[in-house]
Amino acid sequence: MTKEIPVAHQLDPLLNPRSIAVIGASDKSSRMGGMPLDLLAHFRFGGNVYPVNPKYEEAFGYRCYPDIESLPESPDVVVLAIPAAEVTSMLERCERKGVRAAIVYASGFAEAGVTGAALQDRLEEFTAKSAMVVAGPNCAGFANLNLNAHTSFAIKTFKSSPPQTERGRVTLLTQSGNVCATVFPLLRELGVPVSHFINTGNEADLEFSEYLEFLAQDEDTECVVGYLEQLRDGRRFIKVARDFARRDKPLILLKAGDSEKGSEAVRSHTSALAGNQALYRAAFRQLNVMAADDFQQMADLAWLTQFRQRAGGPRVGIVTVSGAVGAILADKLIGGGLEVPTLPETVQRALRTAVSDYGMVTNPVDVTGNIVADISSAQTVLSQMATTEAVDTVVIYAPSTVLDRMADTLVEVSRAHNRLFVVIDTGGATCHQRLAVAGIPVFSDISRAARALIPYCHWLARRESVKRWDLLCGEEAAEPALESKAQVADLNELQAKQLLAGFGVTPVPEKAAADETAAVAAAETLGYPVVLKVLSPDIPHKTEIGGVALNLADESAVRNSYREVTERARKQAPRARLQGVLVQKMSKGIAELIVGTTRDPVFGATLTVGLGGVLTEIYKDVSHRVLPIDAEIAREMLHELKSFVLLDGFRGKEKADVDAACIAIAGMSRAAMQLGSAVQEMEVNPLQLKAGTGGVAALDALILPPEAAATPHPGD
Repeated sequence: MTKEIPVAHQLDPLLNPRSIAVIGASDKSSRMGGMPLDLLAHFRFGGNVYPVNPKYEEAFGYRCYPDIESLPESPDVVVLAIPAAEVTSMLERCERKGVRAAIVYASGFAEAGVTGAALQDRLEEFTAKSAMVVAGPNCAGFANLNLNAHTSFAIKTFKSSPPQTERGRVTLLTQSGNVCATVFPLLRELGVPVSHFINTGNEADLEFSEYLEFLAQDEDTECVVGYLEQLRDGRRFIKVARDFARRDKPLILLKAGDSEKGSEAVRSHTSALAGNQALYRAAFRQLNVMAADDFQQMADLAWLTQFRQRAGGPRVGIVTVSGAVGAILADKLIGGGLEVPTLPETVQRALRTAVSDYGMVTNPVDVTGNIVADISSAQTVLSQMATTEAVDTVVIYAPSTVLDRMADTLVEVSRAHNRLFVVIDTGGATCHQRLAVAGIPVFSDISRAARALIPYCHWLARRESVKRWDLLCGEEAAEPALESKAQVADLNELQAKQLLAGFGVTPVPEKAAADETAAVAAAETLGYPVVLKVLSPDIPHKTEIGGVALNLADESAVRNSYREVTERARKQAPRARLQGVLVQKMSKGIAELIVGTTRDPVFGATLTVGLGGVLTEIYKDVSHRVLPIDAEIAREMLHELKSFVLLDGFRGKEKADVDAACIAIAGMSRAAMQLGSAVQEMEVNPLQLKAGTGGVAALDALILPPEAAATPHPGD
C-alpha cells in the first residue's frame, strides 16, 4: 500500500472504529453477515451500527438499510460479507459515500486460480488509486476489545473465551484467521488482556508490517503476538521492529515454513548458504523478536511479558526441592542456549549454612525436602540467589504446600531485589495469584516453563544490543552511496578485490598477467612459490574447470601452468572472456573463512560468514545478519560458529587473527551498503586468517550485479 497519509491515521478507522456498517447483513448468527452484528450486540458496542441489506428492516436490534447510499453518515469501516465477484464494485460505491476503511471477508481471490487472480488484480487496482484502506480479502475480520468493536465473524471464539474486564494490552496479529481464533482463547485462559484481534487475510492492500507500524504507536498495545507466513515488505518490517525495540515493546512471532530453499542464483556459495528460513531466524534474533514454535508458547510468552520490568537474563540459577527436576531443568535451559553457571565459592559457603550436606549448592541448588521442616532456610537461599552477580534469573521448583510455605519469604525477597524469579509448581499451590501480583510468574509444567523462559531470557539479554544496532543503522544511512556503481559490472577477480580493498578487505599480493612472459615476470616480482589462476569475469569458480595451479616454484612451472590453465579454460568455458592469468604470492594461514553478502528479496542486504571449505556447505555452520554490521557484530557472528574453536587455539595451535577478520567482515558490510542495489552478491572465499596479529588476506573474490546473478554466464 502506498498512501500519502501516515499509516497510523489510515488504520485508525479500521482498528478503532466508532461506527460500523455490515454490507450483506443477516439477522441470523449462523450466517457470515449476521455474526459480527451478533457480537456487536452481545458485547454492547457503544458506536453506531448499520446493517445493510434490502431484505431486512432490522437485524439484532439494529435498523437495517437497503444500500450503502442510504446510511445517515459515512461509517468509519464497512464489513463486506458479500461474494468475491461483487467486492470491488461495492468498494467503489463505499468510496463515493466517503467510507475510509473496509474489511473483505470473501475468499476466491489470489488463492483461487485464474479467475480469482483476475478478481484480486482488479481489487488491487482499486486500492492502489483509492484513499481507502482495505483489509483482506479472505479476511476473518478484527476486534477492538477495549471498544467492544467486533468486525470479525469469529463468534464462537469470543463468546466461549473467558470474559475480559481489564483494559487490553496485548495485540494478536496473524496472517491466518484460524490461528487468530486459536491463540485468542489461550491468551484469555492465562488472563492476558487483549486489545486488538487482527487477521490480515490476502493483504491485497494492507500488509503485515503496516499493521505493526500502527501498533508500535498504539497506546493500548504493549506487546504483539503474531503468526507470519511471509513478509511482503521486509525492509519495512526491519524498520518497524527497530521501532518496537526503541519503545521496549515485545514482538512475539511464529514464522511458518522450515524450508531451507536457497536463492535461485547459484553463482556464489553465499546464496546457497543464506536460505530463506535461516535469514528469517537471523533477522528475528538481530531485531530481538521472540520466535515461538507453537500456539501455547506464543500465549505463554505474551503472559510473561507483563513481568518484563524485572531484571533478568540468560544466566539462570535453579533452586529445587528435587535433584532430578533440577537436572532436567538445567538440561532444557542449556539446550536452549541459556547458561546455568556454577555459583561462586562465597555463595556456595553461604548456601551450605541453609542446605543439608546431601543437598547441592553449586547450581542447581537442591534444598531437598528438608526445607519443609525448616522453612526459615528459604530466606538464606533466596536472598543469596537474589543478590549474587553470577546469575540474572532465578527459577524455583517447589510444588504444592512447599511453595505455599515459601510464598511469604519469596514475596519479601522479590520486593527487596528486582531480580526475575520464576516458579514452577506441579502440585497446585494456592499462592499463585499472590505471587503474580508480586511480580513472580508461576508455571504448572516444567516443559512449558522452559520453552517460554528460553526465548524470553534471550529477549531480555538482547534489549540493549538491538538498540545499539538501531543506532548503527542510522549511522550507515547517513553515509553517502558510492558514486561509481556503473563500474561494478563485469569485474574479474582482481578488479573485485581492488574494489573491496578500498573498504579494508586486504587482498593477497598479486599481479595480472596477459601472457606467459608477463606471468613469469609477475612471479619473480612477487617471489616464489606462487599461485596461477585463470582471469575472467565469466568464470567465478576457477577450481571446478581446472583453472588454478598451486605452489609453483620456478619459471618453468609458471610457463607450463600458464598454458595448462588457459587451455582448460578454453575447453571447459568456451564462451568465457579470457583476460590472461592472476599471479598470487603463495600464502599460508591457519584458517579460512567464507564471507559473502547477498540482496535477499525480503530483507535486502544480508551477510553470511562461515569457515571456508566444503564442510561449511555440508553442515551449514554459518552465521547470518541483516546489514549493516560493524566489527563488534562480526565478532559475535564468528563466536556463533560451532567451528570457532578452530580459530581460537584448538588443541594448542596458534590463535588466528580474529580482530583483523572482524575488520574485514565489517568492510564487506560497508561495501554492500554503499554499493546498494548495484550489487546482488559479493563473496570473499576464502578469507585467509594469519596467526597472532598477522592479519588476513582475501585469496579470491567475486562481485555480481543483479543481472549477472540472475542469468547464466558465458562460461556455463
